[in-house]
Order: sequence, then C-alpha cells, then structure tokens
Amino acid sequence: MVTEASAPPNVRVAAFAKVVGIAAAVVGLDQLTKHLVRTGIDPGETHKFLPGIQLVHVRNTGVAFSLFSGGGTVVLVFTLVALAVLLGYFTMRPSRPWLWLPTGLLIGGALGNLIDRIAHGAVTDFVKLPLWPAFNVADMAITLGVITLLLVLEGPRGDAR
Repeated sequence: MVTEASAPPNVRVAAFAKVVGIAAAVVGLDQLTKHLVRTGIDPGETHKFLPGIQLVHVRNTGVAFSLFSGGGTVVLVFTLVALAVLLGYFTMRPSRPWLWLPTGLLIGGALGNLIDRIAHGAVTDFVKLPLWPAFNVADMAITLGVITLLLVLEGPRGDAR
C-alpha cells in the first residue's frame, strides 16, 4: 500500500496535472465571464437573465459578501497564506482520493479573484440571486471547493482517482 507522503512520481505528477487543469479551467472561465460583464454591463446596471437570477456589474473590494471592503493588503496576504497552506497540504497528500478536485477549484477561484484585484483594483461580481450578494465564477469555484474539500477530508483514504 502506498502512503500519502510516499506516493510514486507518476501519481504525484497526475495529481498535480489535474490540479493545474482544474485551476486553469476555472481561471479561464472566470476571467472570460468577468470580461464580458465589464464590457457589456455598466457598473450598477441590472439585466434579467433567468427567473430569480439577474446579471449585474458590481465591483467588490472585499472578500465574500464584501467583507473587509478596502482591505487590500490584508485580503492579499490572507489569500496567499491560505493558498500556501492548501498547496502544502496537497503536496504532502497527492494520492488522497479526489483531493486534486477541491485543490484545483480553490486555487483557480482564488487566482481568478486575485487577478481582478491586481488588474482592476476590485473583483467583478455579476450573478445576483434574490436576498443574496452578487458573486462570480471564482466565488462559485471557491464555495464548491470548500464543500468538496470537507467531503474529501471526511471520506476514505487511498489511491488518487
């Protein structure tokens, strides 16, 4: 049986490739949708999309739900530390079943929003549900990543899938 810390190189490479693939897909989709919103919807404007879902153009300088608005450096440092911890955990356990999925989702989501903070000074949010703050693809990936990470950590251990 292969322990998590002594995974063969092919298992490590495959796991890291999956993380990179998921993260790249999230960043690509996130940046594409944000670009379409920035060029197609004026800030503060609202468009009906589907019943109960509106498209808006909101600039968020905080984190989820606009917490820590204007927190620039604090948000950046927190994001980088969280990513470092996640990568460290993944590096020690690349053969953990499905750990690559939440790792890729979380890294992709964090990088997508980080790109916005650096390039535009704020994150572009655009999906608006009733009684819920606006969010974006990166936020969806982060939320799904956290839920998936909890399921993976509570699930069985074994070979990477």
